Amino acid sequence: MSNPIPAGTLDGKTALVTGSSRGVGADTATFLAAAGANLVINFRNKAPRAEKLAAKLNEDHGTQTLVVGADLTDADSVGSMMGAAKDVFGGLDILVLNASGGMEANMGDDYAMRLNRDAQVGVLEAALPLMAAGSRVVFVTSHQAHFIRTTPTMPEYEAVALSKRAGEDALRERIPSLAERGIELVVVSADMIEGTITATLLNRLNPGAIDQRREQAGKLLNVSEFAAEIAQAAVDPVPENNERICGDVSSFGPIE
Repeated sequence: MSNPIPAGTLDGKTALVTGSSRGVGADTATFLAAAGANLVINFRNKAPRAEKLAAKLNEDHGTQTLVVGADLTDADSVGSMMGAAKDVFGGLDILVLNASGGMEANMGDDYAMRLNRDAQVGVLEAALPLMAAGSRVVFVTSHQAHFIRTTPTMPEYEAVALSKRAGEDALRERIPSLAERGIELVVVSADMIEGTITATLLNRLNPGAIDQRREQAGKLLNVSEFAAEIAQAAVDPVPENNERICGDVSSFGPIE
């Protein structure tokens, strides 16, 4: 897929994409790098995969990269990541809050809320000292979470959906204070994404779930297509209601 952002658009800018060693995060980082941005590549584990992406971005686009492992639910770990970003790049212009989860086993009953709400706010707060006026924050979510209060989702995903909506709400509460600093926030939402770990897990727990959503929606975005939407959200004018809604939403009810 061609880069949705013209080359050179982000020259001299620095972006941090959480959960960017694979999948949607990696493709988002790639699009931003192709547009000229330097990248902070964040991962929780699998350092070799993150290092491989960093090497490719440097080779293909001349991108300066910083690879940092961080547990987003640990404030000290996040603080160390931001400190490293400041030391290397001096600041951040784009923060993409992509990493999420909650379906992992043996992480505790409150893990979804700690990661999808508390950690999102924590990462933003830790990043703010590095962000000047004109910076952009992008929060990545799903229609299943964005519309959860009016449109039920499958039981296997409900806890994750509720926690991601709680994270979105917590970030939206900060829009006025961010605006005072000249920082904009945009929420990017899409239906289930073909080829992601979450979609695979849901289909395993609820066989046929992806086929059913594809039939209802007409089309589901793939990883690269959703990443392109996220990357564009980092540079396009912020839409009304601070949200970029991707794809068909006719099967979802209005937000209360």
